[in-house]
Amino acid sequence: MPDAPKMIFINLPVKDLAASIGFYEAVGAVRNNEFADDSTQMVSFSDTIHVMIMTHERFASFTPRKIPDAHETAQVLLALSEVSRGDVDATAEKALAAGGTEPNPRQDYGFMYGRSFADLDGHIWEVSWMDMDAAMAAHEEAAA
Repeated sequence: MPDAPKMIFINLPVKDLAASIGFYEAVGAVRNNEFADDSTQMVSFSDTIHVMIMTHERFASFTPRKIPDAHETAQVLLALSEVSRGDVDATAEKALAAGGTEPNPRQDYGFMYGRSFADLDGHIWEVSWMDMDAAMAAHEEAAA
């Protein structure tokens, strides 16, 4: 039997659980109510990418560390891939329409294109597309 693909579960503290659920659904995540209560909601971007959004109180029950204000500090930059440049733009525009912000300028390297959005709590997500064949060719040219 082949090994199952690894999965990622991102845990994010949020100030307003209901607003964050609405934001992530607007960006394209799907609610999984099997993992939900008054303090937590799982949303999924795919079969292997899941985000556990939690109230600050719930998140604090997992760590003694202080929860930073993601509008002012960054601990991680989260990234999602898309299948085309247009899909990158569509995801970023959905985030902006749902109340997110665009903290960084667009990145366009020809073979790679990306945009960023910050959710309602300031967590930064980078959305990118890459033409792997063109990226490998550019890498080989640079190495020559």
